[in-house]
Amino acid sequence: MAIRSLIINPGSTSTKIGVFDDETQILDKTLRHTTEEIAQFPSIYAQKDFRKQIILDALKEEKIDPKSFQVIVGRGGLLKPIPGGTYAVSDALLADLKNPPQGEHASNLGGILAREIGDALGVPSYIVDPVVVDELEPVARISGVPEISRVSIFHALNQKAMARRYAKEVGKKYTDLNLIVVHMGGGVSVGAHQNGRVIDVFNALDGDGAFSPERAGGVPSGALIKMCYESGLTEKEMRRKIVGNGGFNAYLGTNDAREVEKKVQEGDEEAKLVRDAFVYQMSKNIGAMAAVLKGRVDAIIMTGGIAYDKEITRLIRERVSFIAPVKLYPGEDELLALAQGALRVMNGEEEAKEY
Repeated sequence: MAIRSLIINPGSTSTKIGVFDDETQILDKTLRHTTEEIAQFPSIYAQKDFRKQIILDALKEEKIDPKSFQVIVGRGGLLKPIPGGTYAVSDALLADLKNPPQGEHASNLGGILAREIGDALGVPSYIVDPVVVDELEPVARISGVPEISRVSIFHALNQKAMARRYAKEVGKKYTDLNLIVVHMGGGVSVGAHQNGRVIDVFNALDGDGAFSPERAGGVPSGALIKMCYESGLTEKEMRRKIVGNGGFNAYLGTNDAREVEKKVQEGDEEAKLVRDAFVYQMSKNIGAMAAVLKGRVDAIIMTGGIAYDKEITRLIRERVSFIAPVKLYPGEDELLALAQGALRVMNGEEEAKEY
């Protein structure tokens, strides 16, 4: 008999929900919230009951009985750094989702809603591979400035899901492979997966690795310090310059890689230079992770929305295919990845981890 799961993935202005029977999706719905609706709440946690009711109303509208669920899964939030895996939403985990140690984010609501709905139904609740997954080797944490450590913030859910998908396709275990996984979306991250652990990764958020459609990546630190003191910008404005208004946005006024490619095809030389620089920096990141894995790389996996771009992926492949075969898994299916994480526990393939 199939295991039915409810998947909850909250974003800043929407809540995506999915219903799965094992890995077969029977509902995929995005519940959108207006700016006015969100603005009435003083904090993200205060949105809990509002979002819960919208989820329950949507299930009723779709004639899906909540009592049919055997497990509820939420997107993990900004918790303390933890190893990858599927985590039961324990009291300790719930407490940190309510008062997150690394800041407020809509994804924090995922586990909170999963636990509340799960408890009401008497079924387990889990989160899977949140963005704070941290499996770095000690040597990877050293930055060069003792007061600053390199941190692991990346697209853990999609990177690990695609790594497991590749392993299944080649008839091997994820834990038996060395992989470089490249996620290319609004933010980008490149991770070295060694026997099921991401032992090094370029931080996808604020100041590491290649620039992305809307993030600046690793900017020369001396020039950045000078800009902080001489630009007259506030800390918040400087941060926005690095995260949100960096990358493609800063150079070309768009965070849409499709629009950039269109400009290139129309003969825009600046767009071509910026596009080629993106390819160049991503390729350098892949080469760096090959060195982390001592050259023993079974495959390079490219995923995320930009992996749909045939020219960008061709240009990256041209630079890195000497390292290992390149496999494309365009897009990201977060709802399925969350469902699969719960299934591995429910089917006894893995044990749920305790926070």
